[in-house]
Amino acid sequence: MHNLDIFSVEFWQQCEQFTDMLLHYNQTHNITGAKTKEAVMLNIEDSIYPLQYLQTQTMTQAIDIGTGAGFPGFLLALALPHVHFTLFEPIAKKSAFLHLCKTALGAKNIDISTNRVEKVTPYKVDLISSRAVTNTKMLMNLCHNFIQDETVLLFYKGELVTDETEGLEHCTIYPHGKRNYLIMKGIYAN
Repeated sequence: MHNLDIFSVEFWQQCEQFTDMLLHYNQTHNITGAKTKEAVMLNIEDSIYPLQYLQTQTMTQAIDIGTGAGFPGFLLALALPHVHFTLFEPIAKKSAFLHLCKTALGAKNIDISTNRVEKVTPYKVDLISSRAVTNTKMLMNLCHNFIQDETVLLFYKGELVTDETEGLEHCTIYPHGKRNYLIMKGIYAN
């Protein structure tokens, strides 16, 4: 990834601590397929890579759907300390890990919700992110109550992104290796 130097030393120290905690926790609870420091680093880089395509300066609220072991939501929150993130992760052992990391890293801009996003009362958010949850249209359905005119959607997609976005407007796709970062804005208001 290019532009790695735009992130603070503190961010990279937090990533190091997060990596150590994840590898340790994963031995017992098996919450991610990333089993080595290198694999975790690839997931961290994947999580923060699309930030170069976003205008985040005025963002204040974000949600991440299906955060899992923290990718991408936890890492986005560490990279954007001025944005308050709510991470939705319905699987208790993954949610417990996220709570552990939040406390250990002193990440005051993160809340963890052990819920499905569609079960929560919606509120205004500037950014909705998600990786590897479901297809694009289903994902938009799950979070449609959160989407307003100015809300930016950042979905981490695979090779089927073109098929998944057929018929959708306001889509920009940024390919990077096998990953496609789908950014949508101005879709519709509730």
